Amino acid sequence: MINQISIVIPAKNEQASIASVVSSIKSLELSDKFNIHEIIVVNDGSTDETAKVADAAGAKVISHPYSKGNGASIKTGARAVTGNIIIFMDGDGQHNPEDIPRLLVKLTEGYDMVVGARQKGSQASIGRSLANKFYNKFASYMTGHKIEDLTSGFRVVKTDKFCQFLSLLPNGFSYPTTSTMAFFRAGYSVAYEPIHTAQRTDETFSHINIVKDGIRFLLIIFKVGTLYSPLKLFLPIAFSVFLLGLSYYGFTYYMMERFTNMSALMFTTSLIIFMVGLVSEQITALMYKDH
Repeated sequence: MINQISIVIPAKNEQASIASVVSSIKSLELSDKFNIHEIIVVNDGSTDETAKVADAAGAKVISHPYSKGNGASIKTGARAVTGNIIIFMDGDGQHNPEDIPRLLVKLTEGYDMVVGARQKGSQASIGRSLANKFYNKFASYMTGHKIEDLTSGFRVVKTDKFCQFLSLLPNGFSYPTTSTMAFFRAGYSVAYEPIHTAQRTDETFSHINIVKDGIRFLLIIFKVGTLYSPLKLFLPIAFSVFLLGLSYYGFTYYMMERFTNMSALMFTTSLIIFMVGLVSEQITALMYKDH
């Protein structure tokens, strides 16, 4: 059986690189097991000539009338594919199409998704590199499986598996996080293949905005927890608050022989946090009940 490959490339204002990316993909030589069936460029409301350049390079172009976000482009592309395997990659030239054969070979070893794991030196900045290391370790703790790159957008997936989770994917930039955790939660097999990516040199990618990136950092952490096992996130927090309240009660009882309102507040808070985690766990189970 020949696997039909659909390549989805979300692109916004990438006229300088999109033609090169599409041409490099078209020149790939794959084994007899695979055939590049289509290259879909999702033009996310670009204000330059991205759509025209991609079309001239031989890609099928789907355009959003306005920018909806990277995740929305991924969903648009996934709904349009006709191949049984989807490859997602960026249109800015960071991902090397020559890595595609290795990811496909890994997929045939019994996996449902293979993620291109960026190696040392492939991150846009030291700050983002440290953040991604934390994401990986935290997600590994949540799932019980080693996650080498939680946020990489270069991945190969089986179409039928990936499309089960389209309703869960956000329209923004955290679709890799969501899809990875969803696959683990559903019991699908995920593997990682080492890759190197070209670094972006523009200011957008080389500098950290403390407020914007800090909020994004926290949101991804909570998304990881709530998508996989909320109780595993909330239980340690509830237990910590309970211990803090117990310690404070011991201190006040020893010093004043009384039970203070602060201790009562901490005990109540720990119970509320635990109950929120318990309810969230049940809701998460319902989200995946069909998978």
